[in-house]
Amino acid sequence: VQLQASGGGLAQAGGSLRLSCAASGRAFSSYGMGWFRQAPGKEREFVAVISWSGGSTYYADSVKGRFTISRDNAKDTVFLQMNSLKPEDTAVYYCAAGPPSGSNWSNNYNYWGQGTLVTVSS
Repeated sequence: VQLQASGGGLAQAGGSLRLSCAASGRAFSSYGMGWFRQAPGKEREFVAVISWSGGSTYYADSVKGRFTISRDNAKDTVFLQMNSLKPEDTAVYYCAAGPPSGSNWSNNYNYWGQGTLVTVSS
């Protein structure tokens, strides 16, 4: 499956952005989908995950209550709604396709998008 992330950009602290990740190729609906991020000089970290059906979601503590992951299997797309953005959310955000139930461990994901840059100014 090929993944194309979009929607990144510049936002002010307290603002919002919505990331999208469009999939093509093999059956999107069979994959759990995750969002990860990598800030400059830091390791890639887990952000959020959604199961194949959308029935289960899980978030990193740092984004819980501010970010919402969702998916539209009819459109082969997963979303990350980011509200109440903070400067520490600045990173390149990656979407990834993996096990149907989802995972917060990046090694479990076989397919990755190219990343989209989110910059949050204070």
